[in-house]
Amino acid sequence: MSEQLATLTREGAVSIITMNDGKANVFSRPMSMTIESLLDDVPTDGGSLLITGKPGILSGGFDLNVINEGTPDDRRVMTKAGFSLLRRIYSFPRPVVIACSGHSIALGAFLLFCADYRIGIQGDFRIGANEIMNNMNVPVPILEIAKTRVATAHWYRAMLNSEIYLISDAVAPGYLDEVVEPDQLLPEALKKATAMAELGHPFYEVTKGMDQASVLDRIDAAIASM
Repeated sequence: MSEQLATLTREGAVSIITMNDGKANVFSRPMSMTIESLLDDVPTDGGSLLITGKPGILSGGFDLNVINEGTPDDRRVMTKAGFSLLRRIYSFPRPVVIACSGHSIALGAFLLFCADYRIGIQGDFRIGANEIMNNMNVPVPILEIAKTRVATAHWYRAMLNSEIYLISDAVAPGYLDEVVEPDQLLPEALKKATAMAELGHPFYEVTKGMDQASVLDRIDAAIASM
């Protein structure tokens, strides 16, 4: 495992969070808390946020070791931390771009729904929400976010049927906005994030807040009940 689960760097007005736990970039509680801490240092009155993963994978979702072997309290703490993190990214006051560097499964797929713009790479990579396939519910905090992004024609396939998409096919269901060659992922994502950094403050934040208000109310109520 990498000593530092995620890092924060900057390119001009763009703050870049890179996840790399040395394995599948799972959303363990330490990973979620690390990213939460990094977000505290990202400006909220200007610029933009770019999130990416290690080569070949954005995230494999929650930590299966905790799900399979942890106590009920371990699972509750981990999932609450993950849902709270995604809620924060979804409602972040500045534009968020995700550079999907490979596979993005389960909570990793829901992370994609939290960004304003998502770019993936060509290759033999998969994206999808496999909760129901694995005999799990899709919890309210992430289901509410998914409702705002999944294309209507793909709702049953993507959410209820747990379809896993090739990354090259992930634009139509709403996981991504475009797919580029691997060597163009970060340049294109940085280009997009730089352009979006010019969106005015506080106008972006206020409009985003109005648009998301009812969704956030339902997410917050669900998280509070955990």
